[in-house]
Amino acid sequence: MKQLWYFTANWCSGCQQISPTMENVKSRGVPVNVIDVDYTADVTTKFNVKSIPTVILVENGQEVRRFTGVRSFEQVMSFYNG
Repeated sequence: MKQLWYFTANWCSGCQQISPTMENVKSRGVPVNVIDVDYTADVTTKFNVKSIPTVILVENGQEVRRFTGVRSFEQVMSFYNG
């Protein structure tokens, strides 16, 4: 199963910018797993997330690809479908 793992934090301004986009993506039926880095150090470390926002495409538990930073709705959908 293909999912987007969205690494975020409440204090992150870039995360605040992309959060509405990620909600829109989720509302279109794309599975989005929101991971707050302040409460999930084990997962953040496992995926070697060094800066946020980071979005990782995960398929069958394995990372396929990732991006860091703010993207548009179209860019995120293209990333997911790509």
